[in-house]
This record gives sequence, structure tokens and C-alpha cells, in this order.
Amino acid sequence: MSTQQEVTENYANPKTCFFHVLFKASALAFYILSTLFVNNFVIIFVITVLLAALDFWVVKNVSGRILVGLRWWNEINDEGESVWKFECLDGESLARMNKKDSWLFWWTLYLTAAAWIILGIFSLIRLQADYLLVVGVCLSLSIANIIGFTKCNKDAKKNIQDWTRNALLSGSVRSHLQSAFGV
Repeated sequence: MSTQQEVTENYANPKTCFFHVLFKASALAFYILSTLFVNNFVIIFVITVLLAALDFWVVKNVSGRILVGLRWWNEINDEGESVWKFECLDGESLARMNKKDSWLFWWTLYLTAAAWIILGIFSLIRLQADYLLVVGVCLSLSIANIIGFTKCNKDAKKNIQDWTRNALLSGSVRSHLQSAFGV
């Protein structure tokens, strides 16, 4: 792929990208606008947390799978221990993922958490502990997705390295056998 094509590459999944950003932006925008114009904490809390929860679910189960080929979840096993589970596409499919989709996914994931941190600092400065609770819940959901997808991405890279190593080994063994036996 030439550098000219990489620069002009479009989003492979524009609708998924749109909704990925929409849910994040809607939670942030509602919180910011409602703290300025609405004087009912319960409504602000419920709607903001609902929007953040929708964002969490969409990112974890839909846009993560489509935009970067990753999916994660956490289970409690029979011994009561937390066990992380990861799903990722195979090495070839991950290598073909759209770079713009991936870039948008990762940057919005981190920028959303940064925005919640900044809003939390504003809540601290204004001494609004109740609004800090809203920010804390939304930040927790954002950080959970960051941790889950970061661990999943590391697992996927490890799987790709193992797959590549196995492919190279099997290819080199095959070529040695072919040269040794003249096949």
C-alpha cells in the first residue's frame, strides 16, 4: 500500500464510527449542558449515567469488535476469582483492519476519559461532591473499557506474534525439508 493511499484512506465503517463518537459525545455534552442549565441533580445523574452506560456497552460489544477487531469481558470463576476473557480476529484479519477506524477508536477512548478527568477537577474546584459522583461513575466506565481493550490488544499482539512465529517455523522447516530431499 503506497503512502498516497494511506493518506486518503476513508473510514471502512463510517456508521459505526459515527455511533462510537455519538454516544461518547452525548454523555459529555448532556452532562456539561445540564450542569449549566438544569437545576435537578437526579435528572442529570440518571440521564448522564444512562448515556455513559450505553456508550460503555456499544464500545465494548459493537464498535470495539467492528473497528479494531477486539472484544473483552470479565467473568468470575468457581473459585471466586476474576478472569479476563478476550476475543480477537485472526492475525490476517487484524492486519487488514482500517487504520482510520482504529485511530478513531483508540483516540476517542482515551480522550473521553481525559474529558471526564477534567470535568472531575472542575467539580472538585467548585466543591460539588454530588457532581463528582456522576463524573466518577462515567470515568469508571471509560477506564474499564480502556483497561479491557488494552489488555485485549496486548493479548491479540501476543497471538499475532505466536501465529507469525509458527508460520515462519513451519515455512522454514518445510523449505529445509524440500531442499534436503530435492522436492
